[in-house]
Amino acid sequence: MSGIEIEVDGSGVTVPEGISLLAAVRAAGAELPALCSDDRLSPAGSCRTCLVRADGRIAAACVTPAAPGARVDTATDDLRQLRREAVEVLVSALPSRALADGTPSELAHVCRSMGIGPDAARGTGGRGGDDSHPYVHLDRDLCIACGRCVRMCAEVQGTFALTLVGRGADTVVAPGTGGPWAESDCVACGGCVDTCPTGAITEPGPARGLTSGMPPAEARTRTTCGYCGVGCALDVVTRDGEVTAVLPARDGPVNQGHACVKGRFAHGFLTSPERLTRPLVRRGGALEPVGWDEALGHIARGLRAAVDAGGPDAVAAISSARATDEENYLVQKFMRVVIGTNNVDNCSRLCHSPSAAGLTASFGLSGGTDSFDDVERADCLLVVGANPAEAHPVVGARLLGRVLHGAKLIVADPRSVGLARHADVHLRPRPGTNVALFHGLAHILLSEGLADEAFLRERAAGLPELTELLDDYPPGRVADITGVPAADLVAAARLYGRSARPAIVYGLGVTEHLHGTDGVRSLANLAILRGAVGTDRGYGVNPLRGQNNVQGASDMGALPDLLPGYGRVTDPAARSRAEAVWGVPVPDRPGLRIPDMFAAARAGDLRALWVIGEDVRATDPDANRVAQALDACPLVVCNELFLSGTARHADVVLPVASWLEKDGTFVNFDRRFQRVRPAVPPPGEARSDFEVVKAVASHLGVDLGCPTPADALAECARIAPAFAGLSHDRLDREGAVPWPCPDPGRPGEARLYTERFATPDGRAHLAAPPYLPPGEQPDADYPLVLVTGRRWAHYNSGSMTRRDGNLQLDPVDFLDLHPHDAVRYGLPEGAEVTVESRHGRARLVARVSERTAPGQVFCSFHFPASGVNRLTSGHADTVTSCPEYKVTAVRVSVP
Repeated sequence: MSGIEIEVDGSGVTVPEGISLLAAVRAAGAELPALCSDDRLSPAGSCRTCLVRADGRIAAACVTPAAPGARVDTATDDLRQLRREAVEVLVSALPSRALADGTPSELAHVCRSMGIGPDAARGTGGRGGDDSHPYVHLDRDLCIACGRCVRMCAEVQGTFALTLVGRGADTVVAPGTGGPWAESDCVACGGCVDTCPTGAITEPGPARGLTSGMPPAEARTRTTCGYCGVGCALDVVTRDGEVTAVLPARDGPVNQGHACVKGRFAHGFLTSPERLTRPLVRRGGALEPVGWDEALGHIARGLRAAVDAGGPDAVAAISSARATDEENYLVQKFMRVVIGTNNVDNCSRLCHSPSAAGLTASFGLSGGTDSFDDVERADCLLVVGANPAEAHPVVGARLLGRVLHGAKLIVADPRSVGLARHADVHLRPRPGTNVALFHGLAHILLSEGLADEAFLRERAAGLPELTELLDDYPPGRVADITGVPAADLVAAARLYGRSARPAIVYGLGVTEHLHGTDGVRSLANLAILRGAVGTDRGYGVNPLRGQNNVQGASDMGALPDLLPGYGRVTDPAARSRAEAVWGVPVPDRPGLRIPDMFAAARAGDLRALWVIGEDVRATDPDANRVAQALDACPLVVCNELFLSGTARHADVVLPVASWLEKDGTFVNFDRRFQRVRPAVPPPGEARSDFEVVKAVASHLGVDLGCPTPADALAECARIAPAFAGLSHDRLDREGAVPWPCPDPGRPGEARLYTERFATPDGRAHLAAPPYLPPGEQPDADYPLVLVTGRRWAHYNSGSMTRRDGNLQLDPVDFLDLHPHDAVRYGLPEGAEVTVESRHGRARLVARVSERTAPGQVFCSFHFPASGVNRLTSGHADTVTSCPEYKVTAVRVSVP
């Protein structure tokens, strides 16, 4: 953006073209109040507290553009008086508590700077409030009708849950539904709390009055959110060793001053009385508290016994997508160096392992192709198998903002939720038919001349094979397979094919299938055909990661066939790099994947399993069989925050630190390394996973090195060329750095493949897999198809979010079903229902709406007691063993 010259209070200053006078004045160092203004929002000009004189005319600075050569005065006596009078008018209608001593609001700060005391607030109050919501409280007596909260809800969050009601001096904010706040459309992102200048909307408790724009007196710690994979930067406010608030960082690389209900408010689990604070060891069938030395000694003896009985491959570890990069690095190093096996995996096996396999085969690397900042610039968004409005709310809000500013939107998802309500075209394929859908779109791109022939000729391979396959996928046949009308298919292909800068964003609705890897590759075909990856003609293919560090856990080598940086264990060069650093041989045979670990335990071949931060008993498919595996394994060790379902089956349970209590890094969904810093100490005797792994190794007589997490990342950088330029010091300076980053003196590559693809021949590879049906089909006994996924208020197995106010917002595990099915099977709204599959049974509560299609039902997996994952099958992606969570045949009845 080019600059312009203006004059502020007699001094020249260069400011970016297109900014407001308010921004220009502040850039020049002058202070102006602006009670209706927030730099994240469109200007309103309603409060008149930012008055300046521009070229001789009095103007509200927030709504006046900075023009080249403008002469701006801010500091004359008459302007100061005008601004003071504007503030006094606003204050006069408020009760005195609005300006009470110590009030941290923006209004109170402005008044103090102007010498306006509490006696200026002469309002009598009586307009009432709303305390129905667990995280957001409204005091209407403090509302000045500035509209910032309304604009924040509309423009940043995209929920449109708030409005202004009343007339004149009686105008106040209210939920748009007219009822209590807790029953409104509010998704508790906290944006209204952060932007409110008066304290009319606040977070209850010790954080009352704190906002992301007003620095509190308490200590702040900058860290990265430990919930989903968006990677929001957060400022954690603490007092006396406890968290009082978590605020979104205004300069957060991804969230840009925004957050969701989980990152912003769901930290009450930290002080839950159910937190584990001492190690537990099973004695006589019961878990009993013991000291660390006894617990570690028990583990060491059990691991030695397992190796003695069955060799190194009789031991396995499931590392954690909740743990830091450094902890995941240390876990896989422990297994390879101390135990001597590649039996290590992480939960990406259950969600995005098809992304890693598919993207690597298509482009050469396992991560998304572009930064989210670039994706947000797209003029056409193809969102597939994802509901970011609930599962990744900050991303969902930014994507919706782009759509509201004119970008075209295509959504491919069986359900009508989230962004689908704003789509230009909503494709609703039958679950399990993704490959056919993507081939149908590709057929139209080629047949209508919408492919980039130059790109295909110069930078791609596999076109003849794909072209031959696509002859079998005309719109009519694809409509028969998928249930998507041919006209909708054509409309979507034309929108994507004719756009100037399209981007693809996808989620678990693509990967969690019997043919998930084929789905990823077939979806990648669209970007390759369009020439929209590695060029200025689009923004590629980008997966939304589920857990906070599912990308980093894999990056660090917590995989049975891959070393840190994705070097294959079968590759002598990759092994030699690791061996040179670790000083021991690395096994050359791939280890067990998670499903294979359970099968080996049931068969008696796996004799020790270490589960770190994953409740596999609740989250893995075919949960009854998982429980059998845990019970069959002679030694099960579990690192956990709470006594989870998995921990209840363990022989040793180790209390560990949460993401707010540890040091290290996470990698978010667009490959950015970001720092994680401890804001508070862990409770009782709990330790970080990093400390625990080192301690177990020490009890086995091995020093793993890496005294600190910073040392662990530095060691990883010596093994993995893609991370060679990364360090804690650099991240502390720069905030976020994407990989690949091979040079400490150069930026990381936010956008991949601009010169060549990372495949052996340097080309993008089109794939030609035929459509194959899902692993399960409905029939007369099981007539409905169950799809599982996430809801907005909870996270994963709910171990953290069900121990806070989120449970008040979303207290019940619902089964969503279409009205036709509700009538057909006699399932009234709110009824407790039994859901049965060929594998198990669950109990849920019926919720009837047209969000699901006839013949399909949907539920989350956030309430383990409901038993949802007892329903899911053992079918898994044929390439990666990722479970088929998205297609399970079920029947539903009222008990």
